[in-house]
Amino acid sequence: MQELDDDPNAIYARLREQAPVAFIPALGLHVVAAHDLCRQVAQDGENWMTVISPSGHRTFGDKTVLAANGEEHKEIRSWIDPHLRPNAVDEYVDRLVRPIAREMIEAIEDNGSADIQKEYFAPVSVRAVGDLMGLTEVPSETLVRWFQTLSLSFGNAEVDADGNFVNQELFEAGDRVKDEIIAIVDPLLDKWTETPDHTFLSHWLHDGMPEGQVRDRSEIYPNVYVFLLGALQEPGHVMTTTLAGLFRQPGQLEKVIDEPQHLPRAIGEGARWVAPIWSAAVKVAAADVELGGVALPAGTPVLLAYGSANRDDDTWQNPDSYDMDRPTMPHMAFGSGNHACAGTYLGTSIVRIALEELFEAIPNIEPDADRSPEFWGFVFRGPKELFVTWEV
Repeated sequence: MQELDDDPNAIYARLREQAPVAFIPALGLHVVAAHDLCRQVAQDGENWMTVISPSGHRTFGDKTVLAANGEEHKEIRSWIDPHLRPNAVDEYVDRLVRPIAREMIEAIEDNGSADIQKEYFAPVSVRAVGDLMGLTEVPSETLVRWFQTLSLSFGNAEVDADGNFVNQELFEAGDRVKDEIIAIVDPLLDKWTETPDHTFLSHWLHDGMPEGQVRDRSEIYPNVYVFLLGALQEPGHVMTTTLAGLFRQPGQLEKVIDEPQHLPRAIGEGARWVAPIWSAAVKVAAADVELGGVALPAGTPVLLAYGSANRDDDTWQNPDSYDMDRPTMPHMAFGSGNHACAGTYLGTSIVRIALEELFEAIPNIEPDADRSPEFWGFVFRGPKELFVTWEV
């Protein structure tokens, strides 16, 4: 597992070439590594049911949007999706994110150097999404600790020969954080029950419910955990990955600084190059099936490795390189099919605004030549840090 966290790309390149559908004993799952096969499974909701990975289920419990299918999935998405659709996001995202980004840039712009991941990207991501959820009084440091603990629990996938989890301590830490979340969020839900507002969690309580009723918290909390993990963390990862990629292409960096309208393309390539959710979607065969030449009995779970799919050289030329000018085609960083990430537009909008404000304030930003970024993670992946310098 350590090798997968450090650098899954070399391992998955071999799998794509030699065994694009392979059983990985350490995960207890078949893994799908090739782009065409990942997309085939992700888009076939009739023959492949969506479930959650065993470690994900242990972390989040039942009733998550990640594991719902059919009418249950439509019902959950009916109260999650409306405020994540582009026309809704465009109404609030700028006034939400831009003041946060400007405040955080002002705190560092006279320093001449920074770990831009730690000092700007992650804080903007966490604070923007936390405030949107309604967690305005929860310190950013607490939100970071919550999603980091849940991330370690969710990614705690290693099993022994009998299929039992090897490390229970990470799950137990996640349980303690969930108890803490409930203790803090329950009074807020009490308040929003009586006095609704426009925060996400208030909408989740009320939207689609008969007058005078609110949604049961047993449905809300598992999806709060999902949102805390995915939404708080991943925009920051994409910001850092995109800038790290642009540093490898100085001409493209100069282009987006001078012409910010190219940022969406740069961000899309950043997400393809290092998928923020590298390997998390699990599907189960509804009937006996052959996939990539491998016979799989009904009920077989498979893990879709989106990060591997995005590096498939049968789909992209020179896929291991960042290149925002490559021909545009759909990648799988945010999934595909009816389980594609509901927050894609919100997340990429947060990334865009944060980068716009960074390049406006510090257009002469450069990588620290002595400190190259180290990428880490098999389930969630991004740079651990990104050291930068600039002339003050």
